[in-house]
Formats: sequence, C-alpha cells, structure tokens
Amino acid sequence: MKTLKVDKLLLCVCILVFAISCTSDKKNESETVESDNPKIAKLKLQSGFGAEHLYSPGDNNMGSWVAMTFDDKGRLITSDQYGALYRMEVAPIGSENLTPEIEKLKIQTGTQVADSIIQMGYAQGLLYAFNSLYVMVNHRGSDEFEKSSGLYRLQDTDNDDQYDKITLLKALEGAGEHGPHSIVLSPDGESLYVIAGNHTDLPEMEGYRLPNNWKDDNLFPQIKDPRGHANDRGAPGGWVANLDPEGKQWELVASGFRNPFDLAFNELGDMFVYDSDMEWDLGMPWYRPTRICHVTSGSEFGWRTGNGKWSAAYPDNVPPVINIGQGSPTNVVHGKGAKFPKKYQHSVFAFDWSFGIIYAIEMKANGSSYVGEKEEFLSGIPLPLTDGVIGPDGAMYFMTGGRRLESDLYRVYYNNQDELTEVVADLEQTKENTIRKKLETYHGAPQDGAIEFAWPYLNSKDRFIQYAARIAVEHQPVSTWQEKVYSETDAVRKIHAAVALARQGDKSQQSRLINSLVNIDYVSLSEQNQVDLVRAMELTLSRFGKPNTDVKRKVSSYLSAHYPADTDVLNQLLSKTLVFVDDSSVISKTLALLESEEGENASVMANTATEASDLILRNPQYGMDIAETLKNMPLAQHTYYGLVLQDATTGWTPKLRERYFKWFYKAFSFKAGRSYIGFIDKARKKALTHVAANKMEFYNQMSGDSLLSKSGNELASSAIQPKGPGKKWEEKDIAPLLADGLDNRNFETGRNMFLATNCITCHSMRGEGQNIGPELSQVGTRFSPEDILRAIIDPSDVISDQYNTTVFSLKDGNSIVGRLISEEGANYKVSQNPYAPDILRTIPKEDVTGMKMSSVSLMPPGSINRLSDDEVKDLLAYLISGGDAENEMFSKE
Repeated sequence: MKTLKVDKLLLCVCILVFAISCTSDKKNESETVESDNPKIAKLKLQSGFGAEHLYSPGDNNMGSWVAMTFDDKGRLITSDQYGALYRMEVAPIGSENLTPEIEKLKIQTGTQVADSIIQMGYAQGLLYAFNSLYVMVNHRGSDEFEKSSGLYRLQDTDNDDQYDKITLLKALEGAGEHGPHSIVLSPDGESLYVIAGNHTDLPEMEGYRLPNNWKDDNLFPQIKDPRGHANDRGAPGGWVANLDPEGKQWELVASGFRNPFDLAFNELGDMFVYDSDMEWDLGMPWYRPTRICHVTSGSEFGWRTGNGKWSAAYPDNVPPVINIGQGSPTNVVHGKGAKFPKKYQHSVFAFDWSFGIIYAIEMKANGSSYVGEKEEFLSGIPLPLTDGVIGPDGAMYFMTGGRRLESDLYRVYYNNQDELTEVVADLEQTKENTIRKKLETYHGAPQDGAIEFAWPYLNSKDRFIQYAARIAVEHQPVSTWQEKVYSETDAVRKIHAAVALARQGDKSQQSRLINSLVNIDYVSLSEQNQVDLVRAMELTLSRFGKPNTDVKRKVSSYLSAHYPADTDVLNQLLSKTLVFVDDSSVISKTLALLESEEGENASVMANTATEASDLILRNPQYGMDIAETLKNMPLAQHTYYGLVLQDATTGWTPKLRERYFKWFYKAFSFKAGRSYIGFIDKARKKALTHVAANKMEFYNQMSGDSLLSKSGNELASSAIQPKGPGKKWEEKDIAPLLADGLDNRNFETGRNMFLATNCITCHSMRGEGQNIGPELSQVGTRFSPEDILRAIIDPSDVISDQYNTTVFSLKDGNSIVGRLISEEGANYKVSQNPYAPDILRTIPKEDVTGMKMSSVSLMPPGSINRLSDDEVKDLLAYLISGGDAENEMFSKE
C-alpha cells in the first residue's frame, strides 16, 4: 500500500503548502508556528509574533467570511460573502478555549422572521460608527436576499442590543467582485469613506474633489479587452467617496482605480489604497501591477478600459507609492493602535488573496507624500485573505475565504508586550505635506484667492504638490485664469497650466494652446518635463478633436526632431502623437524601434517589490500563467509600437508594409497574459483595413492569419474541446463511472481530452508534451483506473518528493518558494518556474532560517470538470493505453 501511494503521486505535477518549522529566534528573522493545528502551522510570521485560530465558519454552515468590524462593546461582527451577518465575543489572547459564542444577527422589526431568512448580509464592507452598523451590500437582489447593492445603516432604536431599523442610505449600481466594497471612518471621526471597484457606477454626488469631466484621454488606438472584460466600463473607473453619517452629502474624493477593496488612513490622515492589476494584461505595455497608492484629494490614477490605461509618469495622474506585483488585493489596514513594534505602527498592511501574503509597507515621509518599504509580514499556502482589522486588544484579526472557499478567522499578536515600552510618535508632518493639504482646501467650489495661492506651485518639484495645485486651478472659473496660461513665462508652469486648460477649456483654444506649447524650448527641459509637455499636447489634441492641417503640421514639426527619444515612456507618447498628426517619418522610425532589441520595458513585470518568479509556486491556479509568460514574454515596447502603427496612414512603402506585417507573425510566437493574442490580432485586422483591396489576402497570410483560432483570441489548436455536460467531479463519482469498465472507448476523443484539459502542458505522452510532471506513457501498467482518476480529482492527496517544492524562510522576513535542485557549498540552488526549469536562483544558506516541504499540488483540481462521463472514460483509456490507438479498449469501428 505504501508503494502504491508513493507511485500514485507521479500523476501530480508539483505541490505547495506553507507549514514551515522555525529554527531561529533572532528579532529580524521570520518564524513559522509550530502547532498541531495545520491551520496555524502553515503560517509564516515575523519573529516575536504569535497566531491563534479562532473559528472556521464553513465547518458550522456559516459560509465564507469576507468582512468584519468591532462594535462599541468589543464584539466582532462578520459577514458571509453570500449570506448573513454574525456577532461574537472573542476570548482574550491565550485563552484555553478560543471558540467564540456566535449569534446570527436578526433585525427585530416587529414581525417574526424565520431563521432561514437573511435580513441583512452579502456584505463586502462593515463598519460600526455613530451608534450604527454600516453595511455595504454587494448583491443583485434575489429571492434568497431581496436587497441589492448599496450602503445601509442598521440602528438599535430601543436600546435592547438588537438592531431594529434598516435604512438604505444610497443604492449603488454594480455588484460582484468589482462592485462596492469597504466603509471606513474618517480620521477625524466625523464622516465616512466608501470605496468601489470599476464595475460600480459612480452615482451623482453633491461634490467632486476631482473635476467630473473625465475622458479616456489617450491617442493610443483603443482596443478593448478581446475576451470582453470591462468592455462596457469607462472612466472614471473605481472610486472613493466621502459622506456624512446620514448619507445625505456625498463627495467624490478620487478615482481611476481598477478594483480596490479597502482603504486606510495613517496617523497624519493620509489615505492609502491597494489597487488590483489586470492579470490578463501580463506582458503588455499598459499592464499595471498591484500597487499601493497614496490617495490625495482629487487624485486620478488613470485606469481606462482595455489598452487605454495611463502611464504612471503622466502628469494628470499621480504615481503609486510602491508597485507590489501580481496578486488580488483585498484588505488594507494601518498599524496605528496595534500593540506591535514601532515600524509596524507606521505601516500599511496590504492583503493579497491570490498568493496568501500580508505585506507590511512601512511608510516614510518623502516631501508631501511617502516612500514605502515592503516586508512579508505574514503568509501561508493556501491562505486566501479577505478582511482584517486591528482589534481593541491591539492584535490583528484577519479572515480567509471568498468565492465560497474554506474560511477561517485568525488573530495575530506580539508575544513580548513588555518590550513595547516606547511611546511611538506620529510621523512628522513635513512642510511639503502641509503645503499640499493647504492647496487641497481649494478643491471643490470656486474660492477667492485660489489662483493666487496655487499658481506658483505649478512648477513644484514635488509631484503631489504640483498635482494638487493644478486641481485647485481647475476648480476655479476658466475665465479667471485662461489668459495666465498664455502669458506665463515659466516653461514648467505653462505646461501644467496647459494641462488644466486642455481639461477645462473648449475646442476654440486648441490652435492657440498648441502655438503656446511649441514655443517652449524642448531640449532645455528635464526628461519628466518633456513627458509632461508631450502629454499636454496629447490632451489638447484628444480633448478638442481632430486638429486642422496647420495644427498637425506644427505638432509634427516640433516633435518629430525629438523622436525617437532615450526612454520608452517618451517614445510611446511621441509615437502615438505623431501618428495622430500624420507625421511622414513616424512609420519608418517606429519600425526601427519595433525591430530593435533595446529598451527599458524588456519586462513590464520588473520594478516591483515582489518578483514574479517568487509567486509562481504559491498558487498553481494563478502562478502557472505567470510562469508561462516569463518563459517567453514579448518585449513590451515592441507590442506598443506594433499597435500604435495600426492606424498610421502617411509614409508607407511596400517594403515598410512587409516589415510591419511580418512582425505580427513573429508576435504570435510569444506568450503573455490571456488577452495578448487577441490584442495583437485586433491590431492586425485594423491595420489590414488600410491596405489596398488587392493586397489584403497577401498581407493577411503574411501576418499570421493561419496561426489563429477562429475566435482570434488564441492560437489554433488541433484539440477538440469537450462537449460535456461537465460537473464537479468528486471521489464518490469514481465507482459508478467505472462500474461497466472501459470497453469500446474512442481513442481520438481521449487524446483530444488530454489536450483540452491541458495535461500536455505539464506531462508528456510518447515524447509529446512537457516534462514539468512525470512522463505518462507507462502510467497504465502501474495503476488502476480508480487510482488514476482519484489522483486527477484530488492531486494534492499524495505528492512525490521528486516533484515537491520547498518554502525557504529568510532572515529578512520574506520567503522564497521553489524546487530545491542542489546544494553547492554555501548556497541552495532552486528552480521557481516549471516552464523554465533550467533558470536557477541562488539562495545563500546563511540567509535561510527555516525550510519546509509544501503540500498543495501544482496540478490544479477540477481539470476534468468540463468533461462528460464518456469523455472522462475516453481520457482514462487514453492514459491507461499509453497513447496506443491499437489497445483493445478502443473500438475498431
């Protein structure tokens, strides 16, 4: 039996889990918790911290928890993502019995309500404040729960400790994972802040700190996501609003996010948000990793649908504090009030659901904003993090769950409270921070003195001050400052004033504004100011419509001499602007860049705090997409230049067209996010509309039409997809399926299912396929059909050491997950990318404080859930036969 179990593992690819044993007690080293409870044992903590597992709601039919808050009596209130609200008293740290007494909240409305009825729930945000429980419902009304998305207020009007009044403060259009999310109390305790994802319509508000005349503002030829994601969503994207406790006065604070779940304030009242990435855009030049944003008054963060996302370098949005990397952001909480060491009380804690990491971002003042230093505060595999709060006891409470996954409630605390004798002072309010906040008082309605105060700061070297000054100007009547744009003699002030006028003026200003900008000495500007200048021109052209011939000639003459530039961000701005104004040299210059191997953006996943390779083996569902992309990723600037030329019409020759369309054929050989092929094909088809009709088919074939599937969203495959109907296969389904054996099976269907279920991406059969997992040609000689199917359904049941991975805990508090290949003297050599196993990472042994084998297979469960009973049987027959069409199991008809 032991041999059978070990051999059975050969059907699994790799595995991961995060139960690491700890061997070090140094203050700066990470630790793992030694515990008989596997839910605790899988956690990696910073030195000196302990953790307790408090509750598993799924074990008690309470769903999967995603939101929590403490009330005024120190009780924890939680919400099931698809169910009711619960309230509990939590036992003190270290109690012998940690299991809380839990009550399902019932709203006493004077009528008897059955236990099965959900009166309030489906919340992705909870907050107790103003003697009320605020609930952000994220739901489309149904028979199970009639209430739809919106902000609700629950009150106890008769002081019997039960809520008896429900008030809808504002209905919101939008639901799902990009719907309305968290509610947070303002720093002064007088109002509320709410945050919503980009699939939540921005409701009409009483005030707008960001002027509400947003546009796409991008001359890059628009391509919406080929797979349809967010195609009906436009500016302003995800948003943050402030409101009074009664929900009567709403004010937009900031927008341009993709899908932020939460926000937090530091001790100076500055707001931080953890925004999400679009994982299907991996490898694309407009890809933006998950990032921590310092959200200031009136700030814009540049999310636009499809390929329209702005560069963080543009002056009309503000940059992130730090790029984290790939992931799925959920909770954000600040460390103020935590009984933790000093640096954590100045940190923003950011939760990543996909890869099970809580990042601690220590914020250090930098002018009017901050710089962040990242640390892996806590992690686990798997650990789908949802919400978290600092409790009244100074501990951090956090939950896992979401998407109906197994859900747990934890508490993290610092062991040595006696060490925490120092009174932690607030961060210093810098002079620049004070100036920025003064400028922000002019955001909103017009005010006397605003122009006089704000205008001088348009040339500030502090980008957040410069941005705040421009927004202050934009809130004043254009007539009071329009002429100052043209009379301004300082080049930098003129550029940012021009950005303001492009956003707030009308088309009658286009020619005059362009004339003003082309008189600036371009070469005397810094690189960032050159970016700002070209962006100001782009805004003037995109906001005011197609320019006349004279304007196009002036822009072309002014910018063409500076293209190409030394940086990708400038080249991208220059190329799209010059294409838009029909510059005659832009095609040949851009093709030269397209064919060059030089450029900054060789990897758009670089320059992040968390290396992409460190995430691959933490979650097989998401990590393998990263692995494939890293193996053969296109140069991001090539993709940009290839797409920018799709609408170019001036300057083509037959030779240039051939060079261009041959690039598309080459581009299809690269791997990036799921939408990459579709983006390239849409640009290819658009470019073909500009060629002569009698050349259409010639260029169509040259550009790789034969390589594509019918949809154009992926490369053509010989695999025939399952017909189904599928189901969620479980172990109990094995015996009934195999009761009649595997006679008269279809070989071709079995082979197609081997391809369609992506087995071939990790395994080989008769030399065809990959060698990430074991070769399967002999699997049928060693295992029964029952064993094979059981291993497919539950690949993590048993894992072979040959395909296992190791988690290395490091002294700096971080961890590395990889497959240990060898030990060479003072170093470990590990492989982190199954699709590029020969690329090894060196880990000095002296940096490692602990090692643990993981326990979650890289082979994902559910791989056969699209298959019908007969298709599963055909797949099993194909595996058992070793890919032999002559095997007696197959019908000869």
